[in-house]
Amino acid sequence: MNSCLIRRCALGYLAVLIASLYAAPTGSVRAQGPDLGTEAQRESGRTLYVKNCAQCHGEKGDGEGYATPHLSPRPRDFTTGKFKIRTTPNGLLPIHQDLVNVLRRGMPYTSMPAWPTLTDQEVSDLAYYIKTFSPDFANPEIVPQPVMLPSAPAATNESIEIGKKLYVDNGCVKCHGTLGRGDGPSATTLKDDLGLPIRAADLSQSWTFRGGSSREDIFRTMSTGLNGTPMPSFLDALPPEQRWAITDFIVSLSGSDGPNYSNLVVAKYVPDPIDIANGAASFASAPAVRFPVIGQVTEPGRSFHPPATSVTVQAIYDAESIALLVRWHDMSPENTGTNGPSLPVPPEEEEASGGEGGVTGGSSTGSVFGDEEVAATPGGTEQAAADPFAEPDVAPAGQPSEFSDAVAVQIPAQVPTGARKPYFIFGDSQNPVDLWFFDLARPDPLQFTGRGSGDVASNDTGDLTGIPSYDQGEWSVIFKRPLRASSGAPFTPGAFMPIAFSVWDGLSRERGNRRGLTAWYSLYVEPEIVPSAVGPMVRRALLILAIELLVIGWVRSRYTSRSRKELGGDRTQQPATSV
Repeated sequence: MNSCLIRRCALGYLAVLIASLYAAPTGSVRAQGPDLGTEAQRESGRTLYVKNCAQCHGEKGDGEGYATPHLSPRPRDFTTGKFKIRTTPNGLLPIHQDLVNVLRRGMPYTSMPAWPTLTDQEVSDLAYYIKTFSPDFANPEIVPQPVMLPSAPAATNESIEIGKKLYVDNGCVKCHGTLGRGDGPSATTLKDDLGLPIRAADLSQSWTFRGGSSREDIFRTMSTGLNGTPMPSFLDALPPEQRWAITDFIVSLSGSDGPNYSNLVVAKYVPDPIDIANGAASFASAPAVRFPVIGQVTEPGRSFHPPATSVTVQAIYDAESIALLVRWHDMSPENTGTNGPSLPVPPEEEEASGGEGGVTGGSSTGSVFGDEEVAATPGGTEQAAADPFAEPDVAPAGQPSEFSDAVAVQIPAQVPTGARKPYFIFGDSQNPVDLWFFDLARPDPLQFTGRGSGDVASNDTGDLTGIPSYDQGEWSVIFKRPLRASSGAPFTPGAFMPIAFSVWDGLSRERGNRRGLTAWYSLYVEPEIVPSAVGPMVRRALLILAIELLVIGWVRSRYTSRSRKELGGDRTQQPATSV
């Protein structure tokens, strides 16, 4: 009996021990509470915030810094508790590490930079201070917990094909378009939770994704959604394998890990006369290069965040002419209205400009993906999941802009004799530029001479021709001009020419100085017959060999002559012998 009692007691103690072990983790999580840091950490973060962040996000964290009127997308309003890039469920606050990650990496193609110079402790302190702007972070009832994000499986051709079908079936195509260029039928109607216009991400340019371009980053966005934007969470709507399949398809749309920007475009010789009616097919032999586009922010009429982030350029030439193919992505073709390189932009419009990528009607913080989403509820509580399969009422497209899309190619009016180039914003009084301008609401391009943005004069000689086309979110514009035109610098085989580009988005009311532009780059006119390096190498090798043989022969001759003399001298000095 005693042994039985002992066994029962032992089993009882064991059960209590096991129960306590299982209960301990749960108790520790509940006791942990909000992660707000220490007073010293928050004070350190405040100092960093005032120095580095308040100019845009404001001293109160409400996104109303003195730089805000000039920024698009607008800086984040920390007081709302809404953060797009998170590992937590849709509508919830981010965890501390989510804030640290954004601070460390920045948000590409926005005014939010990365902070690699700050130490890990400084970044963490800054994140703690940012939490003080929203009382939701101190609420013990809504302590955020990350969602389960499984490890990435291997991407395969099969998973990409499955993802392509799911991409269409789940409505992604409505906002992002068939090729992911952000040109879906709903693209021009998208708004954020403040009612401001917002652009769907260009999925074919993954390096522009705000939350990161890796497969893991894209899968996280598919799973958690983006608070305050039309991008919903698919965490409950799709199983992980389907979310990974869509992720693989999105990755395949870019075709590369980065933009691979260049600083040189090579014009290839073609034996047949260039016929621009053949379109892009004429440029099959020419390598395509990408140049980054930035906002013109130096002179009044500024565009701080132009919709176009890059242009792709190819060039060919024949015996008489040179032609350039310039392409860029645009969510809608504005081929009505008018545009011009010297149209004025009122100062009040520059101050009021906003919206994602300059979309008219307000300002926004931008999106990475897009479809309809219910706005996050106040207090950081998880919102009811929007039905990603529902058919939303598509809002009617906005009124057509009075301004059309446009593009320009810029070269010096005269071939530079040194390293100095004209001023990159339409030249200067001493170094004018030849401007090939194409208002895409017109059938033909025009030629201008620029001596600065305030002095752009028509100089249409009739030498310039061109043809535009728009297809599935991409403009393709061809310019053609004689190698030696009646106006403008000549193009010479074997020579370099400075070249720059400008792009105007009519939907964003871009015109005149309000535009995206590139810096000066170079165009090289590759000779028709590129000299082979083999011939000169062989000739030089033979010359060196001949010189070596001559030197060796001369040295041997000198040595032989000297030896003979020494031998002759020995015979003369030999004493006679007696017999």
